[in-house]
Amino acid sequence: MVLAQVCGHKSRAITVGLLAISMLGFSGATGTAASAAEFSYDNPNTQDATGAFAMTTGPGIMPALTSAGITFEAISPGTRTTSVTTATTRISLPVVAKTRTANATAGGFKFTNTKTRESVSCFIPTIDTRARVIDCKLNTGYNDIFFEIEDIESREFLSNNSIRTSVFTGMTIKVKSELTAQTLNDTLSTTVFSNSVTFATGNLTVTRLAP
Repeated sequence: MVLAQVCGHKSRAITVGLLAISMLGFSGATGTAASAAEFSYDNPNTQDATGAFAMTTGPGIMPALTSAGITFEAISPGTRTTSVTTATTRISLPVVAKTRTANATAGGFKFTNTKTRESVSCFIPTIDTRARVIDCKLNTGYNDIFFEIEDIESREFLSNNSIRTSVFTGMTIKVKSELTAQTLNDTLSTTVFSNSVTFATGNLTVTRLAP
């Protein structure tokens, strides 16, 4: 796989879901981590929140995607920033709500094959710092986990009267599994995705009122 060469809310069970998504090309029901799946504005544990989540592609990732004809774009109100100097792309998303350790953002990101126009979108990414996953809503309305958070370098928790802020830095983000990578490859008619390399690094800041 190219990347490997460059670098070395309720839902069904994860295994069943990923098998379904593999067969249906991201058009079937899929699974999520329990805490991420709890996110809902009807959930009494859900709080309004502000902040931001940013993920910056790792070394060699953007050149590999570009060579394969795959674009990596932000979905509004998310934004994309590219660096010619470092050959990286950063996707920044505003945080809008928090349910326990699951932090929901607005917008999302999208992969597109520029030749075939096939695409895969991740809407309302939910970053769960306990389950260490990034959960996505698909075009079908179902959910799936695209990425896992292999490591979080540092965590800081700040308090100012009734305001609580959590800061997570140095997240190591990878495609969740070999099956997820193969599903992305099949859906986008490519071989570029791999779960054996770091896809991106990430930072998350979340501010909300104390319960």
